[in-house]
Amino acid sequence: MNQTLLTALALIPALVVAIVFHEVAHGWTALMLGDPTAKERRRLTLNPIRHVDPFGTLILPGMLALSGLPVFGWARPVPVVKQRLRNPRFGMMAVAAAGPASNFVLATLGAVALGLYARALGGDAGGIAGFAGAALYSFILINVFLALFNLLPIPPFDGSHIVEGLLPERAARAYDRLRPFGFGLMFALLLVVPMLFPSWSIVERVLLPPVAWVESQYMWLAAWIAS
Repeated sequence: MNQTLLTALALIPALVVAIVFHEVAHGWTALMLGDPTAKERRRLTLNPIRHVDPFGTLILPGMLALSGLPVFGWARPVPVVKQRLRNPRFGMMAVAAAGPASNFVLATLGAVALGLYARALGGDAGGIAGFAGAALYSFILINVFLALFNLLPIPPFDGSHIVEGLLPERAARAYDRLRPFGFGLMFALLLVVPMLFPSWSIVERVLLPPVAWVESQYMWLAAWIAS
């Protein structure tokens, strides 16, 4: 089978699952903290159709992966109304943290599954068996990257809501004014700057080291279970 198709078969389902659980975690946390907006708009579901953004979830990540560029994407954001939370300041921090936390949980489950699979498999890692192992590894890596990527303190990512909640109110209001420029800043840092100034190696020096370290911890867990 064509290697590109195999890569897509491993990456796309993993990305959809990671993003759907990420968004649902936001919605459920908001509901528990007093904001039922996501429930009212029928977003507390694992049905990917209600969460997937065709371009941000499928087309863009696929194009980036095939181009060898950093893979990132997004889903349709789960609606959260800050004023409906019982404690808006703490609530927004908790809602924001819930998304990345769900991805770390999924990565843990993926590592456990990979370890058990490798243990059952023994030394046979060819054909379908090898593809299944690679798919589980992709699932772990995508969840790790999605969690850490969303923790970047760049509006409108989850990390920006956590930072905003930690700042004094005056500084938080000033920080919030950066929110409309967040996506532009992200594209500039991750795509434009690396293409114009490849020697700076922003992605390799800033983003990849923490992803590689966290991924290595999950691989250690999988190896421990497999042994």
